[in-house]
Formats: sequence, C-alpha cells, structure tokens
Amino acid sequence: MEVFQKSIKFSERFEFNDSEFFSNSMDIVFVFASSLFFEEKKFINDLQKKYSNLSWMGCSTAGEISQLGVRDETCVLTGVKFKDSKKFFKVVSTPVEEALNSYQAAEALAKQVQDPSLKSIFVLSPGVNVNGSELVKGLSQNLPDDVKISGGLAGDGGKFEKTYTLSTEGIHERSLIGFAVFGNSLDINYGSRGGWSAFGKARKVTAVENNILYELDGEPALAVYKNYLGDMAKDLPASGLLFPFEIISENEKENGLIRTILGIDESKGSLILAGDIPKGSNVRLMQANSIGLTEGSKLAANRALKVNSNEKALALVISCVGRKIVMGVNVEDEIDVVKETFGSKTVLAGFYSYGEISPDGFSNNCQLHNQTMTITRMIEIDGN
Repeated sequence: MEVFQKSIKFSERFEFNDSEFFSNSMDIVFVFASSLFFEEKKFINDLQKKYSNLSWMGCSTAGEISQLGVRDETCVLTGVKFKDSKKFFKVVSTPVEEALNSYQAAEALAKQVQDPSLKSIFVLSPGVNVNGSELVKGLSQNLPDDVKISGGLAGDGGKFEKTYTLSTEGIHERSLIGFAVFGNSLDINYGSRGGWSAFGKARKVTAVENNILYELDGEPALAVYKNYLGDMAKDLPASGLLFPFEIISENEKENGLIRTILGIDESKGSLILAGDIPKGSNVRLMQANSIGLTEGSKLAANRALKVNSNEKALALVISCVGRKIVMGVNVEDEIDVVKETFGSKTVLAGFYSYGEISPDGFSNNCQLHNQTMTITRMIEIDGN
C-alpha cells in the first residue's frame, strides 16, 4: 500500500498542481473537504472528470484531519495505491431523501455489496436530516454479523444546514456512500473512545421517541437538564455540546455510547439528541477537558493499532465536532497523540463529523456514536 496526501486551502485551490499529486497511479482517492469546495463544485468536478479512471469517496466536514493536523476551509486529498492489482473493493451509493427513510437507504446500500467475501464497509452519510441510529440499524441488520461497519456523518463547518457526500459518480446532496472491502487483502482494525467523565447521578429514561427525550425519572427531561447546567442553561442548545449523555446499563456499566444534545423544545420540555436512546435505559451527564479527550483518543488509537504496526497503513480518523469545540485551540492534541501512537508509516485522513459510526469498543457491535474519537486503520496484506 502506498498513500499520497495533499491539503489545499480554498483560497489557493487554483494554484494546485494536480499532476504532482496524481503522478502515481492510484486506485482510490478519499476527499474530506470544507463545504466551500462542494458548494462551488468546480475544483472537485474538474479533478473527477480528468481522473475518471479512479474510484472516489468523500464528504464535507466540520474540520479536516490530515498528517498536518486539523484544518478548516481546506480540501484533503488522500490517494491510495494497493500492491494487489486486482480490485478487492468497490464504492457504492444510494439516495437517502430524509430522516424517515434512513433505514431503507442503508438496507439498499447493503444489498449492493452482498457477497460471501465481504469483510467490511466504511460509510459516509449526510449529516443533517438523517437518523444515524436507523442508518446503522439498517446496515447491521442487512449485513452478516462478521462484517465490520464504520464511518461517519458529514459536516458543514458547524452550521448544521447542508452537507455533501462524494462518490465516483460525483457530488451528492442526499446520498449514502459505501467503501466495501472483499477478501483478505486488507487487515482492518478499529478503535473508539470518548474520554468524557461522568458527574451527577444516573437517571432512567421514562419517556422517549427515537431521538426525542421527554422524561427522566418521570420528570421533564429539559427541566432536569437545565437544573444540572445552572447558569449555562441560558446558552442552550449550544451549551449542550459541552454536556452530553452517556448511556449506561441498569448496573451503571459503561457501553461506550454517548448522545449529544442538538436542540430543545421548550413547549414539550424535551431534548433533541443526535441519536436514538432506548426507553428504560439509564443515562448520566458527562463533562470533559482537553486532557481527558486526548487520553480517549490515545486509547482509541491503541485499540486500532493491534498488529503490523511497522507496515504502511491508512487510518481514517473521524472525531466529533463537539470535541473540537470543547478542546478549542488544543484540538491538535488529540490528533497528535494518534499520530504518535501509530508512528510515521501510518497516514491519517479524516474529519470532524456530526456522528461517528464504529464498533463500540466494548462488544464490537456497530453503533452510532457522538462526541467520540473513532479510527478505521487499514493495512494491505498478501492473500485473498
């Protein structure tokens, strides 16, 4: 495996010399870019037209991750050339018109990759007007249990208005994209961890509908949440990114799942979460600082490291926009610790997202995560 990477500022896009980057024959190019590049379209469209023999996959972001660290208003191109000349992967796509048909879209994508040799699928989804929990459910229930699923929800710089995905066919405003891997040519390992710490007592979810939380311990969820936040409640829903919920079992055992508060409904006293939450489950509030989140990223990287640490590798790194907001000027720390853990032979490419998809790090079941560092690290090996 050879990995080539170039980061282009939006203001310098017309100065990009594509012949230098594409001088080596590649199999696939991953594109993680500011929504500015997708809104304009020309830069990406011209590259795809000129290099139509390549496979393409990508999305808009709330911050781009590369070997350079964390950037905004850039386009990170990461080209991969595999040693094996035979294609053991394919990029597929399917429309996801609205949140209500998220499950059906995932089911349709899963049908396109049905094959006994399917090993894993990395998916990129629209980041708004989509139900990430239903999307994950649609993939998990329509693929074999041993197929690993990872990926993330696109961003648009933190505006939560309009996101984009990219496939070989071009730029999409409402499509789910999948990078499916077949056979044994790639050794892929996963890591996910939050790094948040709990405070306050656990409370039972007594009324909920999908991702709308109405009651905790029989009391209006919004009132309970505001009581915890105190003076910071006046800044809702923005301050909700700083204090997500952790879903725990009845015996208060962790399962690695965190849910971010995206909005509130004063009239109904409810909280709008970034993913579904089961009725009868227990939740507790979380808080974090840069040190804790960086430690979480290190744990995720160690879990994804596993074997072949001295081989050339690509790590697709997806972290949450909420973590970026909490860490502020220290956001580079969580990327630096991942780079240090993997070493110089692993190239990082990824983005800050509106939701992360990964095995949960506890049971290896695929889950929708919020406020979590997730890593999909792949190494090419011999044999099919």
